[in-house]
Amino acid sequence: MKPAADAADLSDRHRKEAGMQETVLVTGVSGFIARQVALDLLNAGYRVRGTLRDASRSESVRETLARAGADVSGLEFVEADLDSDEGWEEAVRGARFVQHIASPFPIEQPRDREALVPAARSGALRVLAAARAGQVERVVLTSSVAAMEYRPRRPREFTVREEDWTDPEWRRLSPYIVSKTRAEKAAWSWAVEHGWRDRLTVVNPGFVLGPTLDARIGTSLEVIKLFLEGAYPATPNVAFTVADVRDVSAVHVRAMELPESGARRLIAAGQTLSLPEIGEILRTAFPEFGEKIPNRVLPDFFVRVLALFDRSLRSVTPNLGHVGRAESAYVTELTGVSFRPSAEAVREAARSMIRYGVVTPPA
Repeated sequence: MKPAADAADLSDRHRKEAGMQETVLVTGVSGFIARQVALDLLNAGYRVRGTLRDASRSESVRETLARAGADVSGLEFVEADLDSDEGWEEAVRGARFVQHIASPFPIEQPRDREALVPAARSGALRVLAAARAGQVERVVLTSSVAAMEYRPRRPREFTVREEDWTDPEWRRLSPYIVSKTRAEKAAWSWAVEHGWRDRLTVVNPGFVLGPTLDARIGTSLEVIKLFLEGAYPATPNVAFTVADVRDVSAVHVRAMELPESGARRLIAAGQTLSLPEIGEILRTAFPEFGEKIPNRVLPDFFVRVLALFDRSLRSVTPNLGHVGRAESAYVTELTGVSFRPSAEAVREAARSMIRYGVVTPPA
């Protein structure tokens, strides 16, 4: 097998030499993962049409991608909201592929465990219906390993595999986990009902870190920001499968192009890291922040008590006492994408936020 970088380079050259200018719709193009996917698609010779809830943000996205080295002459925008039918017919018109990445992911979880489901589920179904009406060839939908790894009575150490599903009825789940699970299940049910199963591919990333392209960061990088700012006096002892945004994007692009990825769930994740391990990586790489980064660990029972009052902690309580590891070798074999070391994703997340002034080293 060729190294992923070589395979990607050859694929990019082939597209550009052939003058390929297929249009790819990228939903929520201003988001952390979506910006990287848009950048990689533009660099690979595709035209990109990005959806935004507010069209006034289009110039900032264009500037970000241009600064990252993309030829933005092939970039356009359309205003569309996952909560409304308006704009989606225009969004998919003439597109060969759809990358449906937009989905709600607040750092502070709402009280109602089902609160995020309507937007996530109806948004996915709205995009799928528009893609079918527009005769799109393939939809790549971004889900999460969160839709795979949570269920009662799972072992303390376990492996997350393609066929695994979270039990959305489990009462310990956060609203985010419930929404990702219900939205992905609804997408697969819709695809089966409409004979579209082979046209749908789902990418299930782990906890996505890696470099941001500008000062706008999402919920996952907010965690690293809070580490560097000293917001945590101590950390819960919870672990997550970690993915670098550059690898997650590469899996999205290859999943779109490969016929054999149809009807598959592709886990995009590398090694598992605990929050204390992430803190240690940051202390070692950025000693100037050392006094701010916590080196104490909260006992599990204390985290559960605090979560009764602090909604931001509710998303981590299902991970207490359990360590999952992603079985993603089949994704590398299928797509040629090898996953970077998770420690690199942590360091690059911090380094990029320092570069763009999201966090400032102590004086």
